[in-house]
Amino acid sequence: MKTRAAQEERATTGTVYDRLGTPPVINGKGVYTDLGGAYLSPTVWAAMTESNQHSVEMVALLEASGRRIAELVGLEAAWIVPGASAAIALSTAACLTRGDGAAIERLPDTTGLKADVVIQEAHRYKYLRMAWYAGARIRYAGDGGGTTRGQLEAALDPDTVSMFFFVGHLDGARGSLPLQVAAAIARSRGIPTFVDAAYLNYPPSTMRRFTDAGAEMVCFSAKYWYGPNGGGFIGGHRDLVQLISQVDFTRFESGPVLRFGRAFKLDRFTLIGTLVALEEWFSMDHQARWAGYARAVEVIAEGVWGVPGVTAEPKFFTMEETLEKKPVNCLHVTFDSKKFPRSAADVHQSLREGNPRVVVHLVDGSLIIAVDAMAPGAEHFVAERLRKAVEI
Repeated sequence: MKTRAAQEERATTGTVYDRLGTPPVINGKGVYTDLGGAYLSPTVWAAMTESNQHSVEMVALLEASGRRIAELVGLEAAWIVPGASAAIALSTAACLTRGDGAAIERLPDTTGLKADVVIQEAHRYKYLRMAWYAGARIRYAGDGGGTTRGQLEAALDPDTVSMFFFVGHLDGARGSLPLQVAAAIARSRGIPTFVDAAYLNYPPSTMRRFTDAGAEMVCFSAKYWYGPNGGGFIGGHRDLVQLISQVDFTRFESGPVLRFGRAFKLDRFTLIGTLVALEEWFSMDHQARWAGYARAVEVIAEGVWGVPGVTAEPKFFTMEETLEKKPVNCLHVTFDSKKFPRSAADVHQSLREGNPRVVVHLVDGSLIIAVDAMAPGAEHFVAERLRKAVEI
């Protein structure tokens, strides 16, 4: 009865999450969509709140914010979209239709269009399905041994191919041609290259490297520069960004074309948050940011100091979900079964119990506790919960 009463009291006096019966979470995993993205800074949140005071003409706001992003990154043009996945679908749609209003309204019916999108065999990955949304046919250049120059040249048929798709984090993957070489082949056939660079935004000064290497379009996801989970942008050549704006969500009700991108609608708050967070990313002291992560990891490590059979090491949890030594953004906790009577899974479950929950990675019998998506000060709470979870 006491437990039920406590739950009822929390449901009426706790957070908005508690009132819905969904306990809040302290994010010890990192920047993940399934955990709502990143922690937004007070500056970003204030700008989003300010944007709530007035309505705005969204086309004008998209154009102005795009000019600002292009200036920051060093691109010809840019257009804010609701994340990298939407960017793939919208860029594909733009390349398939090339501004043809009737074709835009028919998507994903690509009858009569150059509907092929080519990607290297070594670049097969799960987000490629976003190109299917626009009706594209995916063609893989190469075979199990990779892609040669000749195979890519043969696949990039200008009579059937509308776009060459390149996965940014797989540049240099075994059996694949590098971006500079592959984009040059596509360009020689009049086919634009699109790069998914969703999380490749650090250092910020390098975000233009994909267009410098020959790509006509590149996309990024805002959550990786600590912007809204539903934000991002496409940047690149001005003519292609203009085509993307023509398939986007705006003017669906007021314009002459029923636009394919209506489902990828943005609100003004997310748009402003995306831009302000990017401005903050470019002006940020990133050495201080990494130093802050290292200090937070030290605090959490104190939770297991002196516990027999438990080892905690500062590590770098990469975007590819591997562990490296530096720079530090996580704590890797391992357990010696001969000295510590509980398993990593037991400790992992203990951290999830209570309100708020502490969610961390459970990998190969160890825990990875990332701090780069925690709210400031949360590391002290996590250290205390970890200390209780390893008590014998």
